[in-house]
Amino acid sequence: MSDSDPPVVLIVEDEPDVAETYKLWLQEEYEVRMAQNGDEGLEMLDESVDVVLLDRMMPGLSGDEVLEQIREGDLSCRVAMVTAVEPDFDILEMGFDAYLSKPIRSAQLHETVENLLERSEYDSLLQEYYSLVEKQATLEATKSSAELAESDDYAELTDEITAMKEDLSGALGGIEDDDDFIATLRGLDQGDEN
Repeated sequence: MSDSDPPVVLIVEDEPDVAETYKLWLQEEYEVRMAQNGDEGLEMLDESVDVVLLDRMMPGLSGDEVLEQIREGDLSCRVAMVTAVEPDFDILEMGFDAYLSKPIRSAQLHETVENLLERSEYDSLLQEYYSLVEKQATLEATKSSAELAESDDYAELTDEITAMKEDLSGALGGIEDDDDFIATLRGLDQGDEN
């Protein structure tokens, strides 16, 4: 993506009205491409695509399968699942960067795309950290405290986030406070010296 070209957002959505709505919301700021199914989405995917908005449930190739192929293809795009599928613990194995439950609003979609574009600037460790935190937040928003407490997978996720945060904090100079940690990460993205 050059400075003069707008970021490219690929919408992979089998409901034409939904895809068109997302396009209308985003087209002023981004180059928007649309695919009606998973196969078409993969055909349209190349290095110029910055963000993929991916429906999880589609006829033919599902969003989960498309996501898997994107990650196996080692493309640098960020992927947001935009779906009516209630998230479950299976999301822990998925390589998405954000998970939005339908219906969504314009502001929420804009914020997600902006955040994913910012994240694409971070190195791989920060991207992995944010991906894990996104999964944790998604589960915490949709599962009860009892369900979370009973899940070994959730406990492992929490431990992994804690360990990764310690590694990142050490690399960034021993930041202890969560607010300072987040501010430092944001500062890295803006090129600040901290």
